[in-house]
Amino acid sequence: MEVTSFLQMGVLFLLILSVLLLLKSWITSRAMGNIPGNMGWPIIGESFSFVSEFSSPSGVYSFISRRQQRYGKVFKSSILGRFTIFMTGRDASKILLTGKDGVVTLNLSAAGQQVLGSTSLLQTVGEPHKRLRRLIAEPLSIDALKNYFPFMNTLAVETLGQWPERRINVLEEVSTFTFKVISCMIMSLEPAGEEQEKFRSNFKLISSSFSSLPFKIPGTAFYSGMKARDRMYSMLDSIISRRRKGSEFQLDFLQSLLNKHSKKAGEDEEKLTDEQLKDNILTLLIAGHDTTTAALTWLIKFLEENPTVLERLREEHQGIQDTRKSGSTLTWSEVNNMPYTNKVISETLRKATILPWSSRKAAEDFIIDGFQIRKGWSIILDVVSIHHDPNIFPDPEKFDPSRFDAPLKPFSFLGFGGGPRMCPGINLAKLEISIFVHHLVCKYKWRSLEKDDAVQPTLVRMPKNKYPITVEQL
Repeated sequence: MEVTSFLQMGVLFLLILSVLLLLKSWITSRAMGNIPGNMGWPIIGESFSFVSEFSSPSGVYSFISRRQQRYGKVFKSSILGRFTIFMTGRDASKILLTGKDGVVTLNLSAAGQQVLGSTSLLQTVGEPHKRLRRLIAEPLSIDALKNYFPFMNTLAVETLGQWPERRINVLEEVSTFTFKVISCMIMSLEPAGEEQEKFRSNFKLISSSFSSLPFKIPGTAFYSGMKARDRMYSMLDSIISRRRKGSEFQLDFLQSLLNKHSKKAGEDEEKLTDEQLKDNILTLLIAGHDTTTAALTWLIKFLEENPTVLERLREEHQGIQDTRKSGSTLTWSEVNNMPYTNKVISETLRKATILPWSSRKAAEDFIIDGFQIRKGWSIILDVVSIHHDPNIFPDPEKFDPSRFDAPLKPFSFLGFGGGPRMCPGINLAKLEISIFVHHLVCKYKWRSLEKDDAVQPTLVRMPKNKYPITVEQL
């Protein structure tokens, strides 16, 4: 009898929940009535179509572009349980990325919120966000990065030295390089050894769970990712404890925060707790690894496909090399004087658009392009369309670094985001790429083993085939 009653209550609860979701869907659909688009099926929306396109060769852009052709720059949809407005264009990017007058806030996925933690830079707003950003920006400044330049330079030479005469999956090799760099900078992890391997294996699981469905059920990507997060945080607890006791000292990001900003019991609220330290170390690992890995992989791919650009880039780097004393290596002043390399990096970020969208939530009602946006609605800024707008970038599918010979209009190029949430690791990413490219083009030539432009079904756009190549010395 009790079991029957329990089942009846469960069915009644599901029925009430379904009615409430349908009612919410109906109310929101009516509120969005003036915005073109299709909300799809009740509750499900267009989720199946979105997920299907997400895994297509062109990625989620195909889902967006088809609806833009049908409805225009602004359209509505319902995906993964969220009523969403899609937008594109410079005006939209200015409003959404600057967060002018607090009209929008960052809108992470449910999985992303739990993975990064509640005190992550990406989850804070207002003054707490500004303060955290200042603390994080300090060890990522040009002056601070200079200390890590010799390590990056040596690691790039060693990594590339292992490439000739074998099949290389560029994405995997570059991923290892960038992870060793960011883990050394943050907590002085040795580039080889058991601790590095454990940390990296946990990181891979965490990174894979970021865009998964937030079901903490054994066997799911989210469950594995959260378990890996627990293991990583346990490792960080041990490192932080040793640093606090003075039994270990390093000149790295973690030490900088512990020395200047770390909070102990009974101390001032302005300092950081251990939870804040761990959440933001993980945030930096994810932000500093995946995007740089993708950018460097696409850049190497685009260079092989555009021999004229490769030849001009090689001339810049061989010119740098020719002015150097015999036997000496790349210097700090040289890596900061590579004008054509910087244009190649920018054009790579434009053409590949490794972060295809920015997700925000309306913090208040506002109007854009004549459409009323209501507080609480999810908004996605389509960055791919901005980077492929023929009015700003003629022949947008062509790889042409000369587009960046002259300054562009504000918010027409979003390679590192924009506004107060622009990527704080912009200088680190450029430094890593410039060092790696210098040694690559000066010493090696490479050939692609597969012609495939498909992208992985991940939040960060990466080549699906990991870009396999063979490498020879020049």
